[in-house]
Amino acid sequence: MAYILAYDIGTTGVKTCLFEVGKVIQLISASSRSYPLYILDNGGAEQDGDDWWNGMAECTREIFADSALSERVRPEDIAGISFCSQMQGLALVDKNGVPVHRPMSYMDQRAKEEIKKGIAYGVQIAGANVLKLIPSLRITGAVSSSVKDPVWKYKWIEVNEPENYARAYKWLDVKDYLICRCTGEFKMTEDSAFATLIYDVRPESRGWSEEMCEMFGINMDHLPEIIRSTDMAGKLTAKAASDLGLVEGIPVFGGGGDSSLIGVGAGAVRVGDTHIYSGTSGWVITVTDKQMVDVTAMIAAIVGAQEGRYNYFAEMETAGKCLEWVRDHMAKDEIGVYVSKEGIPAGYEERSTSLYSYMMECIKDVEPGSGGVIFTPWLHGNRCPFEDPNARGMFFGIGLDTGKTEMIHAVLEGVFYHIRWMLECEKRRVRIAEKVRFVGGGALSPVACQMLADITGKTIETVDSPQNVGSVGACAVTAVGLGLIPDLDCVRSFIPVVQTYRPDKAKHRAYNKYYKVFKQLYLSNKRMYKLLNDC
Repeated sequence: MAYILAYDIGTTGVKTCLFEVGKVIQLISASSRSYPLYILDNGGAEQDGDDWWNGMAECTREIFADSALSERVRPEDIAGISFCSQMQGLALVDKNGVPVHRPMSYMDQRAKEEIKKGIAYGVQIAGANVLKLIPSLRITGAVSSSVKDPVWKYKWIEVNEPENYARAYKWLDVKDYLICRCTGEFKMTEDSAFATLIYDVRPESRGWSEEMCEMFGINMDHLPEIIRSTDMAGKLTAKAASDLGLVEGIPVFGGGGDSSLIGVGAGAVRVGDTHIYSGTSGWVITVTDKQMVDVTAMIAAIVGAQEGRYNYFAEMETAGKCLEWVRDHMAKDEIGVYVSKEGIPAGYEERSTSLYSYMMECIKDVEPGSGGVIFTPWLHGNRCPFEDPNARGMFFGIGLDTGKTEMIHAVLEGVFYHIRWMLECEKRRVRIAEKVRFVGGGALSPVACQMLADITGKTIETVDSPQNVGSVGACAVTAVGLGLIPDLDCVRSFIPVVQTYRPDKAKHRAYNKYYKVFKQLYLSNKRMYKLLNDC
């Protein structure tokens, strides 16, 4: 038996998980803390590195303060530490590892001028200048055509904050910043390097691309050393150990981004395996053994944690975030009116997980289509199958009989309609597995799992603690690095299926009509979204 600590650094909070690795990967303790996401008027979205670190420290100390656990596991028993985190952030740091600007979230979209000057001009395909699109696809297998891509965040700081840019020493992603804070080392895993879209994926020249950096005006001195997810990045320093309540010298491994490790934690590691994730954001990923890109649908096969494997990745910006929004503003709103109009009944105390359970209980008997109401889940723009930062959510089809239960039901349906859309876009290039793993907080609800099966027509499988699969993936790559698991292809046997949901054919047919309308809503309102954004 070995014990591994994994930190899952999300958009709204950190989960700290302690695992025991034996015949299976078993979660034995966990703690979480929330922190802010700072949304700015100019399209900025930032987080504070100290919020991440303090959340990690509080969670770690809380886990080891458990008297029952302390008899079984002590800080000195930890064999390794790793991370799973949000991706495509920008933590530009100085020589001491201190951010020169508050880290920019993947959601940041203020660099509109920078992307126009950098790639969105002249003759374009999928929003990218043809003369830059072609070398980008040849070298990286993708293209920086989204305002949210890291290169444009980097350029925004260079243009708008030259004094901070001048102090910059290294360009890091979220987890790589935290690895630096743990070890003092400036390193980045391959998946995070790929996500910068200046990484050369070709086997003969794998690494930072001088050509891409020259094309976009990137100072290559800012780029850190690249390591694999299973590599040891360094060892925990005395200062970091003191902060976290651990011991100096614990090996810290590369880990990976959420889109890399959540699939590993779901057990979807073989070529052809598909998983769906619903957390703050959402995605569909199918594992392939070759790179491919669909620029018309904004889908690319990206570098992940596994050697020689790629994740064909379709992403939506807000998935579970839509349920958080409906929880705060409809189920439990500013004037205290709850779903049933009577308050929360006994057993559903005022915790977020209990409120979600209560919401699902209230909507479980609503018929497919929510009485003709359709919700579009683009609360912060969208990426796939269309890239549009102006897109927004709406309720379409509200009538006199529409109530909160129908509207909340429609929100969940809207998220899953969009997931079906992404599945169908992926199907154009790859074969989607008939049995799909569903993970993230959304997979905690049997109502949601069955609805996803009914809307997509796919058999849905869930695993234990689906909300913690990112941490499971971080644990798995650490276990491989420590020699506890032979390789990542073996991970599936460590992560068994706990529940299976098969689609109801009659409900699937009923959903087809509403799904057709859902897809048309974006095309019908695209110009209106832009007009609203320009107001």
